[in-house]
Amino acid sequence: MSRHVMPAAGLSIDQQIDYLIRVATSLSIEKNTHKLLEEILLAAQALTGADGGTIYSVTVDQELAFETLINHSLDLHLGGSSQKTVNFAPIPLKVDGHANQQALVAQAANLNKVINIQDVYQNEQGIDLTAAKKMDQQTGYRTVSVLAVPMSDPHGKLFGVIQLINARVQTPDGNLQVVPFSKSVEKLVCALASQASVVLNNRKLVADMQSLFQTFSKLIAESIDQKSPYTGGHCRRVPEITMLLADAVNQTTAGPLADFHLSDDDMYELSIAAWLHDCGKVGTPEYIMDKATKLETVFDRIELIKTRFSLFKKDLELQTIKQSLNLPISDRLQLLAECEAEKNRLDDDFKFLQAINFGCELMSEEAISRVANIAARCYLSDDGQRQPLLTKDEVKNLTIVRGTLNDDERKIINQHIDITIKILNSLPFPDHLKNVPEYAGGHHEKMDGTGYPLGLTREQMSVPARMMAIADIFEALTSSDRPYKKTKTLSECLRILGFMKLDKHIDPDLFDIFIEQKVYLKFAQVYLSPEQIDPIDESKIPGYKGNPPLC
Repeated sequence: MSRHVMPAAGLSIDQQIDYLIRVATSLSIEKNTHKLLEEILLAAQALTGADGGTIYSVTVDQELAFETLINHSLDLHLGGSSQKTVNFAPIPLKVDGHANQQALVAQAANLNKVINIQDVYQNEQGIDLTAAKKMDQQTGYRTVSVLAVPMSDPHGKLFGVIQLINARVQTPDGNLQVVPFSKSVEKLVCALASQASVVLNNRKLVADMQSLFQTFSKLIAESIDQKSPYTGGHCRRVPEITMLLADAVNQTTAGPLADFHLSDDDMYELSIAAWLHDCGKVGTPEYIMDKATKLETVFDRIELIKTRFSLFKKDLELQTIKQSLNLPISDRLQLLAECEAEKNRLDDDFKFLQAINFGCELMSEEAISRVANIAARCYLSDDGQRQPLLTKDEVKNLTIVRGTLNDDERKIINQHIDITIKILNSLPFPDHLKNVPEYAGGHHEKMDGTGYPLGLTREQMSVPARMMAIADIFEALTSSDRPYKKTKTLSECLRILGFMKLDKHIDPDLFDIFIEQKVYLKFAQVYLSPEQIDPIDESKIPGYKGNPPLC
């Protein structure tokens, strides 16, 4: 069961030192804290020849939680790498506000000192060992010697407790004899506990820094989402899709990406990049981010146009009345009818402008020509000057072919990725996060090199950066909070994504995994409305594993 030599009572001093050095190296390599604690316990048992042992960690509630329990005689191994849960309740350090006197390990922790019991049943130190004796009655085991060593730093900060039971030495006839833990053995365990405390403290510092940085990254993303009521949630949903796709790639055992794998550190790095991918939007003006209609600036200028149309109709009515004063009744009625017909045409024109202002449909050449014809008409302003119904800037915005942003505004929006890269490149990322700028900065690149800001091709991009490109697009397609587009069903989104694969805008291998591993469905079940989740026929998704681009 133990991965270390047992017993160690016969080790020379040089061997003991060598062993401690090897253990220290092993502890520094292990990244999983639970396995690390198990390694510490195994090393302590090996150094002392202890038959049994338990290692405890300190919880946020100031309790000692059982991490790993090993007893060779009872062939018992719980917690750690055993895949067997330790079902014992944590041991409180305090009971009713006072130091817990009912558990040996709690006393060692509270006093921050080593407790060495030579014989549990002949204890003369006045320590309550009722719990140990009760455990013996339940298991039929005979506890004799006990050693409890707190793991703490020089400032007294407690990380856990090592408890060892029944030190054993080999007799001349080859049997194992239970003996007390000697002072020399006690010193070895204290040295090990000191090493362990350093490692655990470093591990906690690293974990705390990672948690802090990830929380800070999420806070930045949330702040970006809060800037816009229309894209709120985008910075939160893109990381979800990205990590779902990354998990799917890791599970792939066939195809071009079968040998590609992201480690835990790689996954953490990708997660940070995903959360920070739009941090550059801190520099994007809200009036552009929130541009819900083509005419919106700080307000929707369609209301100004509505006022002009009203003035135009009133001007038309006045001109008609003046012209009809001296006309015969039949001509007057004809003129009034023409006026009414013109007013109806104006109402139709304004309804047309209202409709195209939302930018939901592609602008046809016919619609663009109609805007120009409307703009050519003039009304009489209050100061008697003739003014066009539409200004040049209004025409420019109303004739936007797709969406609500004109070319200048589109450039400003696109600049967010340049700002993102600039911000991230200015941060002194440690080695394990050095790829964050590249991953985050590539989510608007296309595989054929027509993306931005750098025009990278597929070969110039890392696989994680290509993952983020798909995640960003899929989130935008499935979002239901954009006022300038209709909410799409899942099948419509996958159809568009399939055509983007065929057009070499997204990575083809990642797209196939996205479909095959049903990443889209895992995301949809959590983030999409039930109305969006329609039945998916994967054989009709354009480009998926060779599917033709069906019309």
